[in-house]
Amino acid sequence: MPCTQPSPNYTSPSESRGYLLAHTNGGLNQMRAGICDMVAIAHIINATLVVPKLDKKSYWQDSSNFSDVFDEDHFINALANDVKVIKKLPNEIGSSMKAVKYFKSWSGMDYYQEEIASMWADYKVIRAAKTDSRLANNNLPPDIQKLRCRACYEALRFAPQIEAMGKLLVDRMRSNGPYISLHLRYEKDMLAFSGCTHDLSPAEANELKTIRDANDNWKVKDIDPMEQRSKGFCPLTPKEAAIFLCALGYPSNTPIYIAAGEIYGGDSHMGVLQSRYPMLMHKENLASSEELEPFTNHLSQLAALDYIVSVESDVFIPTYSGNMARAVEGHRRFLGHRRTISPDRKALVRLFDKIEQGKLKEGKYLSDHVIESHRNRYVFLSIIITYNTQKPHQ
Repeated sequence: MPCTQPSPNYTSPSESRGYLLAHTNGGLNQMRAGICDMVAIAHIINATLVVPKLDKKSYWQDSSNFSDVFDEDHFINALANDVKVIKKLPNEIGSSMKAVKYFKSWSGMDYYQEEIASMWADYKVIRAAKTDSRLANNNLPPDIQKLRCRACYEALRFAPQIEAMGKLLVDRMRSNGPYISLHLRYEKDMLAFSGCTHDLSPAEANELKTIRDANDNWKVKDIDPMEQRSKGFCPLTPKEAAIFLCALGYPSNTPIYIAAGEIYGGDSHMGVLQSRYPMLMHKENLASSEELEPFTNHLSQLAALDYIVSVESDVFIPTYSGNMARAVEGHRRFLGHRRTISPDRKALVRLFDKIEQGKLKEGKYLSDHVIESHRNRYVFLSIIITYNTQKPHQ
Protein backbone atom coordinates (compact mmCIF):
# COMPACT_ATOMS: atom_id res chain seq x y z
CA MET A 1 0.00 0.00 0.00
CA PRO A 2 1.58 3.35 -1.07
CA CYS A 3 0.06 5.17 1.92
CA THR A 4 1.87 2.90 4.40
CA GLN A 5 5.13 2.10 2.55
CA PRO A 6 7.99 4.16 4.02
CA SER A 7 10.27 6.05 1.66
CA PRO A 8 13.92 5.02 1.11
CA ASN A 9 14.94 7.91 3.41
CA TYR A 10 12.89 6.65 6.36
CA THR A 11 14.98 5.79 9.40
CA SER A 12 14.14 3.32 12.14
CA PRO A 13 14.07 4.72 15.66
CA SER A 14 17.39 5.67 17.18
CA GLU A 15 18.23 4.98 20.82
CA SER A 16 15.29 5.84 23.04
CA ARG A 17 15.66 8.99 25.14
CA GLY A 18 12.81 8.15 27.51
CA TYR A 19 9.26 6.87 27.83
CA LEU A 20 6.02 8.32 26.50
CA LEU A 21 2.86 7.54 28.45
CA ALA A 22 -0.47 8.30 26.79
CA HIS A 23 -3.86 8.53 28.43
CA THR A 24 -6.43 8.54 25.65
CA ASN A 25 -9.73 10.39 25.79
CA GLY A 26 -13.11 10.06 24.11
CA GLY A 27 -14.93 7.20 22.43
CA LEU A 28 -13.42 4.36 20.44
CA ASN A 29 -12.57 6.21 17.25
CA GLN A 30 -11.35 9.34 19.00
CA MET A 31 -9.03 7.10 21.03
CA ARG A 32 -7.87 5.28 17.85
CA ALA A 33 -6.90 8.56 16.21
CA GLY A 34 -5.13 9.71 19.37
CA ILE A 35 -3.15 6.47 19.62
CA CYS A 36 -1.96 6.89 16.02
CA ASP A 37 -0.82 10.42 16.84
CA MET A 38 1.06 9.14 19.91
CA VAL A 39 2.87 6.56 17.77
CA ALA A 40 4.02 9.31 15.42
CA ILE A 41 5.00 11.62 18.29
CA ALA A 42 6.99 8.84 19.98
CA HIS A 43 8.95 8.42 16.73
CA ILE A 44 9.52 12.17 16.42
CA ILE A 45 10.89 12.59 19.96
CA ASN A 46 12.79 9.25 20.09
CA ALA A 47 10.61 7.85 22.86
CA THR A 48 9.67 4.34 23.89
CA LEU A 49 5.89 4.24 23.82
CA VAL A 50 4.13 2.52 26.70
CA VAL A 51 0.92 0.83 25.54
CA PRO A 52 -1.68 3.62 25.88
CA LYS A 53 -4.31 3.70 28.61
CA LEU A 54 -7.89 3.83 27.36
CA ASP A 55 -10.40 6.41 28.59
CA LYS A 56 -12.43 5.06 31.51
CA LYS A 57 -13.85 8.31 32.88
CA SER A 58 -15.71 9.96 30.01
CA TYR A 59 -19.44 9.80 29.28
CA TRP A 60 -19.08 6.18 28.13
CA GLN A 61 -17.72 4.88 31.48
CA ASP A 62 -16.03 1.86 29.86
CA SER A 63 -13.63 -0.16 32.00
CA SER A 64 -11.93 -1.83 29.00
CA ASN A 65 -8.15 -1.98 28.91
CA PHE A 66 -6.10 -1.70 25.70
CA SER A 67 -5.81 -5.49 25.39
CA ASP A 68 -9.60 -5.88 25.74
CA VAL A 69 -10.18 -3.80 22.60
CA PHE A 70 -6.98 -4.19 20.55
CA ASP A 71 -4.53 -7.01 19.85
CA GLU A 72 -1.73 -5.78 22.11
CA ASP A 73 1.01 -8.13 20.96
CA HIS A 74 0.25 -7.44 17.30
CA PHE A 75 0.38 -3.68 17.99
CA ILE A 76 3.83 -3.99 19.53
CA ASN A 77 5.23 -6.28 16.83
CA ALA A 78 3.72 -4.39 13.89
CA LEU A 79 5.48 -1.18 14.96
CA ALA A 80 8.85 -2.79 15.74
CA ASN A 81 10.58 -0.96 12.87
CA ASP A 82 8.98 2.38 13.78
CA VAL A 83 8.70 2.77 17.53
CA LYS A 84 9.69 0.62 20.47
CA VAL A 85 6.50 -0.22 22.36
CA ILE A 86 6.37 -1.83 25.81
CA LYS A 87 3.43 -2.98 27.93
CA LYS A 88 4.35 -1.12 31.12
CA LEU A 89 7.00 1.13 32.59
CA PRO A 90 10.05 -0.50 34.17
CA ASN A 91 9.67 -0.74 37.96
CA GLU A 92 12.81 1.29 38.61
CA ILE A 93 11.38 4.48 37.13
CA GLY A 94 10.68 6.84 40.05
CA SER A 95 7.89 9.42 40.25
CA SER A 96 10.39 12.30 40.38
CA MET A 97 11.45 11.40 36.85
CA LYS A 98 7.95 11.88 35.38
CA ALA A 99 6.29 14.95 33.87
CA VAL A 100 2.65 15.42 32.91
CA LYS A 101 2.21 17.51 29.78
CA TYR A 102 -0.83 18.76 27.89
CA PHE A 103 0.48 18.75 24.34
CA LYS A 104 -0.78 21.70 22.32
CA SER A 105 -3.53 20.87 19.83
CA TRP A 106 -2.68 20.48 16.14
CA SER A 107 1.06 20.92 16.75
CA GLY A 108 3.68 20.39 14.08
CA MET A 109 7.15 18.83 13.99
CA ASP A 110 8.96 21.88 15.42
CA TYR A 111 6.87 21.85 18.59
CA TYR A 112 7.70 18.23 19.34
CA GLN A 113 11.33 18.31 18.19
CA GLU A 114 12.10 21.45 20.20
CA GLU A 115 9.75 22.10 23.13
CA ILE A 116 8.76 18.51 23.99
CA ALA A 117 12.07 16.81 23.18
CA SER A 118 13.87 19.37 25.39
CA MET A 119 12.06 17.85 28.40
CA TRP A 120 14.32 14.77 28.17
CA ALA A 121 17.03 16.83 29.87
CA ASP A 122 15.00 16.73 33.10
CA TYR A 123 12.67 13.76 32.85
CA LYS A 124 12.71 10.10 31.84
CA VAL A 125 8.93 9.87 31.41
CA ILE A 126 6.56 12.27 29.67
CA ARG A 127 2.85 11.60 30.15
CA ALA A 128 0.49 13.00 27.54
CA ALA A 129 -2.59 13.96 29.54
CA LYS A 130 -4.77 14.02 26.41
CA THR A 131 -4.28 12.42 23.01
CA ASP A 132 -6.98 13.82 20.73
CA SER A 133 -5.91 16.24 18.00
CA ARG A 134 -2.41 16.69 19.41
CA LEU A 135 -0.66 16.42 16.03
CA ALA A 136 -1.31 18.57 12.98
CA ASN A 137 -3.07 16.95 10.04
CA ASN A 138 -1.09 18.83 7.39
CA ASN A 139 2.44 20.05 6.65
CA LEU A 140 4.07 16.97 8.16
CA PRO A 141 6.78 14.91 6.42
CA PRO A 142 5.21 12.18 4.25
CA ASP A 143 6.95 9.45 6.27
CA ILE A 144 5.26 10.68 9.47
CA GLN A 145 1.87 10.58 7.74
CA LYS A 146 2.65 7.08 6.48
CA LEU A 147 3.56 6.03 10.00
CA ARG A 148 0.15 7.23 11.15
CA CYS A 149 -1.41 5.09 8.42
CA ARG A 150 0.59 2.03 9.47
CA ALA A 151 -0.48 2.53 13.05
CA CYS A 152 -4.14 2.95 12.12
CA TYR A 153 -4.64 0.32 9.44
CA GLU A 154 -1.97 -2.26 10.19
CA ALA A 155 -1.00 -2.08 13.87
CA LEU A 156 -4.35 -1.27 15.52
CA ARG A 157 -6.07 -4.58 14.95
CA PHE A 158 -8.98 -5.42 17.20
CA ALA A 159 -8.63 -8.10 19.87
CA PRO A 160 -9.20 -11.65 18.56
CA GLN A 161 -12.57 -12.07 20.29
CA ILE A 162 -13.85 -8.83 18.75
CA GLU A 163 -12.53 -9.73 15.28
CA ALA A 164 -14.23 -13.15 15.50
CA MET A 165 -17.58 -11.70 16.63
CA GLY A 166 -17.38 -8.97 14.00
CA LYS A 167 -16.80 -11.54 11.24
CA LEU A 168 -19.78 -13.54 12.49
CA LEU A 169 -22.02 -10.46 12.28
CA VAL A 170 -20.75 -9.68 8.77
CA ASP A 171 -21.42 -13.26 7.63
CA ARG A 172 -24.95 -13.12 9.01
CA MET A 173 -25.60 -9.80 7.25
CA ARG A 174 -24.15 -11.21 4.01
CA SER A 175 -26.56 -14.16 4.18
CA ASN A 176 -29.29 -11.67 3.22
CA GLY A 177 -27.31 -10.28 0.26
CA PRO A 178 -25.48 -6.96 -0.19
CA TYR A 179 -26.15 -4.65 2.75
CA ILE A 180 -25.97 -1.04 3.85
CA SER A 181 -24.41 -0.02 7.14
CA LEU A 182 -26.29 3.02 8.40
CA HIS A 183 -24.39 4.86 11.10
CA LEU A 184 -27.46 6.29 12.80
CA ARG A 185 -25.91 8.77 15.22
CA TYR A 186 -29.22 9.42 16.95
CA GLU A 187 -27.97 8.61 20.42
CA LYS A 188 -28.40 10.46 23.69
CA ASP A 189 -24.81 11.71 23.98
CA MET A 190 -24.72 13.01 20.40
CA LEU A 191 -28.04 14.84 20.68
CA ALA A 192 -27.12 16.31 24.06
CA PHE A 193 -23.72 17.49 22.79
CA SER A 194 -25.01 18.97 19.53
CA GLY A 195 -28.17 20.53 20.95
CA CYS A 196 -30.29 18.99 18.21
CA THR A 197 -33.95 18.55 19.18
CA HIS A 198 -35.89 18.27 15.91
CA ASP A 199 -38.80 15.79 16.23
CA LEU A 200 -38.23 15.48 19.98
CA SER A 201 -40.80 16.20 22.68
CA PRO A 202 -40.25 19.12 25.11
CA ALA A 203 -39.48 16.60 27.86
CA GLU A 204 -36.84 14.91 25.71
CA ALA A 205 -35.29 18.27 24.75
CA ASN A 206 -35.13 19.27 28.42
CA GLU A 207 -33.49 15.98 29.37
CA LEU A 208 -30.78 16.51 26.75
CA LYS A 209 -30.15 20.08 27.91
CA THR A 210 -29.77 18.85 31.48
CA ILE A 211 -27.15 16.31 30.33
CA ARG A 212 -25.28 18.98 28.35
CA ASP A 213 -25.30 21.46 31.26
CA ALA A 214 -23.97 18.81 33.64
CA ASN A 215 -21.01 17.82 31.44
CA ASP A 216 -18.03 20.06 32.21
CA ASN A 217 -16.14 18.85 29.13
CA TRP A 218 -18.79 20.27 26.80
CA LYS A 219 -18.08 24.00 26.79
CA VAL A 220 -20.98 25.24 24.66
CA LYS A 221 -24.17 25.19 26.69
CA ASP A 222 -26.63 27.55 24.99
CA ILE A 223 -27.41 26.14 21.55
CA ASP A 224 -30.12 27.19 19.11
CA PRO A 225 -31.39 23.83 17.79
CA MET A 226 -33.09 25.34 14.73
CA GLU A 227 -29.91 27.16 13.72
CA GLN A 228 -27.87 23.97 14.26
CA ARG A 229 -30.19 22.02 12.00
CA SER A 230 -30.40 24.66 9.27
CA LYS A 231 -26.60 24.72 9.04
CA GLY A 232 -26.42 20.94 8.66
CA PHE A 233 -24.85 20.42 12.07
CA CYS A 234 -27.39 17.86 13.27
CA PRO A 235 -27.47 14.12 12.58
CA LEU A 236 -30.32 12.94 10.40
CA THR A 237 -33.26 11.66 12.39
CA PRO A 238 -34.31 8.04 11.74
CA LYS A 239 -37.31 9.37 9.76
CA GLU A 240 -35.07 11.62 7.66
CA ALA A 241 -32.69 8.72 7.04
CA ALA A 242 -35.65 6.68 5.74
CA ILE A 243 -36.67 9.44 3.34
CA PHE A 244 -33.07 9.79 2.16
CA LEU A 245 -32.68 6.06 1.49
CA CYS A 246 -35.98 5.96 -0.43
CA ALA A 247 -34.93 8.96 -2.51
CA LEU A 248 -31.67 7.23 -3.40
CA GLY A 249 -33.69 4.34 -4.76
CA TYR A 250 -33.07 1.61 -2.21
CA PRO A 251 -36.07 -0.77 -2.15
CA SER A 252 -37.81 -1.85 1.01
CA ASN A 253 -36.15 -5.28 1.01
CA THR A 254 -32.65 -3.80 1.36
CA PRO A 255 -30.81 -5.30 4.35
CA ILE A 256 -29.65 -2.45 6.60
CA TYR A 257 -27.33 -2.76 9.57
CA ILE A 258 -27.83 -0.08 12.22
CA ALA A 259 -24.35 0.83 13.43
CA ALA A 260 -25.19 2.64 16.63
CA GLY A 261 -25.68 2.39 20.33
CA GLU A 262 -29.09 2.79 21.90
CA ILE A 263 -31.27 5.02 19.70
CA TYR A 264 -32.70 7.88 21.72
CA GLY A 265 -36.39 7.35 22.30
CA GLY A 266 -36.24 3.81 20.92
CA ASP A 267 -39.25 2.64 18.92
CA SER A 268 -40.97 6.02 19.22
CA HIS A 269 -38.41 7.50 16.81
CA MET A 270 -37.63 4.40 14.73
CA GLY A 271 -41.17 3.72 13.47
CA VAL A 272 -40.92 5.27 9.99
CA LEU A 273 -37.50 3.76 9.25
CA GLN A 274 -38.61 0.34 10.49
CA SER A 275 -41.84 0.37 8.48
CA ARG A 276 -40.08 1.36 5.25
CA TYR A 277 -37.15 -0.98 5.72
CA PRO A 278 -38.30 -4.07 7.65
CA MET A 279 -34.90 -5.75 7.25
CA LEU A 280 -33.27 -3.52 9.84
CA MET A 281 -30.56 -5.42 11.65
CA HIS A 282 -28.36 -4.62 14.62
CA LYS A 283 -26.06 -6.52 16.92
CA GLU A 284 -28.86 -7.57 19.22
CA ASN A 285 -30.98 -9.30 16.57
CA LEU A 286 -28.06 -10.78 14.65
CA ALA A 287 -26.49 -12.44 17.68
CA SER A 288 -27.85 -14.07 20.81
CA SER A 289 -27.51 -12.48 24.23
CA GLU A 290 -25.08 -15.27 25.11
CA GLU A 291 -22.87 -14.43 22.12
CA LEU A 292 -22.86 -10.74 22.99
CA GLU A 293 -22.47 -11.22 26.74
CA PRO A 294 -18.64 -10.81 26.78
CA PHE A 295 -19.03 -7.34 25.22
CA THR A 296 -22.02 -6.14 27.23
CA ASN A 297 -21.41 -2.99 29.30
CA HIS A 298 -18.24 -2.27 27.30
CA LEU A 299 -19.25 0.42 24.85
CA SER A 300 -15.85 0.60 23.16
CA GLN A 301 -15.99 -3.11 22.37
CA LEU A 302 -19.57 -2.85 21.07
CA ALA A 303 -18.51 0.14 18.94
CA ALA A 304 -15.66 -1.99 17.55
CA LEU A 305 -18.22 -4.56 16.35
CA ASP A 306 -20.12 -1.78 14.55
CA TYR A 307 -16.85 -0.59 13.05
CA ILE A 308 -16.05 -4.01 11.58
CA VAL A 309 -19.54 -4.49 10.11
CA SER A 310 -19.45 -0.96 8.66
CA VAL A 311 -16.01 -1.33 7.06
CA GLU A 312 -17.13 -4.57 5.41
CA SER A 313 -20.50 -3.26 4.20
CA ASP A 314 -21.37 -2.77 0.53
CA VAL A 315 -22.44 0.81 1.22
CA PHE A 316 -21.71 2.90 4.29
CA ILE A 317 -23.98 5.85 5.07
CA PRO A 318 -23.18 8.01 8.10
CA THR A 319 -25.95 10.33 9.27
CA TYR A 320 -23.40 12.60 10.97
CA SER A 321 -19.78 13.39 10.17
CA GLY A 322 -18.27 12.45 13.52
CA ASN A 323 -15.25 10.38 14.55
CA MET A 324 -16.80 7.02 13.60
CA ALA A 325 -17.92 8.27 10.19
CA ARG A 326 -14.50 9.66 9.31
CA ALA A 327 -12.65 6.62 10.64
CA VAL A 328 -14.78 4.12 8.71
CA GLU A 329 -14.71 6.18 5.51
CA GLY A 330 -10.92 6.45 5.75
CA HIS A 331 -10.54 2.71 6.31
CA ARG A 332 -12.78 1.93 3.33
CA ARG A 333 -10.71 4.25 1.13
CA PHE A 334 -7.56 2.54 2.37
CA LEU A 335 -8.99 -0.81 1.29
CA GLY A 336 -9.49 0.75 -2.12
CA HIS A 337 -12.84 -0.50 -3.33
CA ARG A 338 -15.56 0.52 -0.89
CA ARG A 339 -17.83 3.53 -1.18
CA THR A 340 -19.45 5.85 1.31
CA ILE A 341 -22.47 8.07 0.76
CA SER A 342 -22.16 11.21 2.85
CA PRO A 343 -25.53 13.00 3.13
CA ASP A 344 -25.49 16.72 2.41
CA ARG A 345 -27.41 17.48 5.58
CA LYS A 346 -27.67 21.23 5.00
CA ALA A 347 -29.30 20.73 1.59
CA LEU A 348 -31.45 17.83 2.78
CA VAL A 349 -32.92 19.78 5.70
CA ARG A 350 -34.49 22.26 3.26
CA LEU A 351 -36.10 19.39 1.37
CA PHE A 352 -37.28 17.65 4.55
CA ASP A 353 -38.87 20.88 5.76
CA LYS A 354 -40.74 21.32 2.49
CA ILE A 355 -42.09 17.77 2.82
CA GLU A 356 -43.28 18.50 6.38
CA GLN A 357 -44.90 21.74 5.20
CA GLY A 358 -46.71 19.94 2.38
CA LYS A 359 -44.82 21.91 -0.29
CA LEU A 360 -43.02 18.85 -1.66
CA LYS A 361 -43.99 15.21 -2.04
CA GLU A 362 -41.77 12.19 -2.12
CA GLY A 363 -41.40 10.70 -5.57
CA LYS A 364 -39.47 11.07 -8.79
CA TYR A 365 -38.72 14.79 -8.46
CA LEU A 366 -37.30 14.39 -4.97
CA SER A 367 -35.38 11.26 -5.96
CA ASP A 368 -33.84 12.88 -9.05
CA HIS A 369 -32.84 15.92 -7.01
CA VAL A 370 -31.26 13.90 -4.18
CA ILE A 371 -29.37 11.54 -6.52
CA GLU A 372 -28.03 14.40 -8.64
CA SER A 373 -26.97 16.47 -5.62
CA HIS A 374 -25.12 13.48 -4.14
CA ARG A 375 -23.49 12.30 -7.36
CA ASN A 376 -20.14 13.65 -6.18
CA ARG A 377 -20.56 12.51 -2.59
CA TYR A 378 -19.40 8.93 -3.26
CA VAL A 379 -22.72 7.67 -4.59
CA PHE A 380 -22.18 4.71 -6.90
CA LEU A 381 -25.28 4.59 -9.07
CA SER A 382 -24.35 1.07 -10.15
CA ILE A 383 -24.80 0.00 -6.54
CA ILE A 384 -28.27 1.53 -6.48
CA ILE A 385 -29.19 -0.25 -9.71
CA THR A 386 -27.94 -3.53 -8.20
CA TYR A 387 -30.30 -3.12 -5.27
CA ASN A 388 -33.20 -2.12 -7.49
CA THR A 389 -32.86 -5.22 -9.64
CA GLN A 390 -32.63 -7.70 -6.79
CA LYS A 391 -35.54 -10.06 -6.38
CA PRO A 392 -37.60 -9.46 -3.24
CA HIS A 393 -36.57 -11.59 -0.31
CA GLN A 394 -38.91 -14.46 0.32
